[in-house]
Amino acid sequence: MRAAVLERFGEPLAVQEVELAEPRAGEVLVRLAACGVCHTDLYTASGADPSGYAPAVLGHEGAGVVEKVGEGVGSLAPGDHVVTLFSPQCRECIHCRDERTNLCLAIREEQNKGHLPDGTTRISRDGEEVRHFMGCSTFAEYTVMPKIALAKIDPEAPFEHACLFACGLSTGLGAAINTAAVRAGSTCAVFGAGMVGLGAVAGCRLQGAERIICVDLSPERLELARGQGATDLLEGGEGTVERILEMTGGFGADYTFEATGSVAVMRQALEAARMGWGLCTVAGVAGKGETLDVVPRLLITGRRVAGSSFGGVKGRDQVPVLIDRYLAGEIDVAPFLSHRIALDEVNRGFELMEAQDGIRSVIELS
Repeated sequence: MRAAVLERFGEPLAVQEVELAEPRAGEVLVRLAACGVCHTDLYTASGADPSGYAPAVLGHEGAGVVEKVGEGVGSLAPGDHVVTLFSPQCRECIHCRDERTNLCLAIREEQNKGHLPDGTTRISRDGEEVRHFMGCSTFAEYTVMPKIALAKIDPEAPFEHACLFACGLSTGLGAAINTAAVRAGSTCAVFGAGMVGLGAVAGCRLQGAERIICVDLSPERLELARGQGATDLLEGGEGTVERILEMTGGFGADYTFEATGSVAVMRQALEAARMGWGLCTVAGVAGKGETLDVVPRLLITGRRVAGSSFGGVKGRDQVPVLIDRYLAGEIDVAPFLSHRIALDEVNRGFELMEAQDGIRSVIELS
């Protein structure tokens, strides 16, 4: 099959022929149809990710069709439409059985090494092992994944939209719906209007927030936030916290969300949270070695900080529900799809992202 391989950090991905082995017990072969180009892929390709490895096939925001299942797979069958899950759900470990987290423990250690659960890979090139990325490796025509890392979805969902629920969109939606559990009638402030931030805006709207303030440096992205339900738009920079405080009677927002990965913005999001009960949810990924400087008095006076990984979404159970809500017209996904590109253009997807041209480039594979 053809796949985009990370050969060396800081260099363009190389689209080339690689071999893909048959699925083993508990695994599934998926023919990929669409894949989003996410910032996490660029982060790893650049070499900034301390846990990165090469050679590897990148990509994790995928959607496609089950082609074949391995021994013991009863939950999926050939022909099923699926979304890939970098955050799996075994439904059996202590975390999967607890409603407080979505961080499944079943295959975490091997997945972080670029392996499938048995400690090996299915991708190779002239006998050389090529590692999997985030357990997915969706910058390719096909992938082999554990059954617990695939969500079966309604076949009516277009692949180019469904793939966005594999990471960024679900992360934002879930941050508002699951992590923060936004209350109806509340005031929210979302910092960042990329994929995750726009998802958080939509999630706040779905939860019944009365006022949703969105902050970003780009007027174009702020207009997209309006389309997702934002009631107030602010161009970011110095003075943003003071402006939000003025807009909320000096108290701050009931819920704030950070979706930029900037520790300076994380601090702004905390400072803009309401005294007494404000909750700041951090969904952005900061750079290696960066720390968040917090004034303890902000916490003593009632503000809280929560982290959110994949929006607290338990993938196999909840991604299909989110896609059903999209199909019902509750979530407008079309504005997120900025560019349709071919697999050979994957590096252009990175360039568009770095230029902040649009929200998401999607690789169309079939």
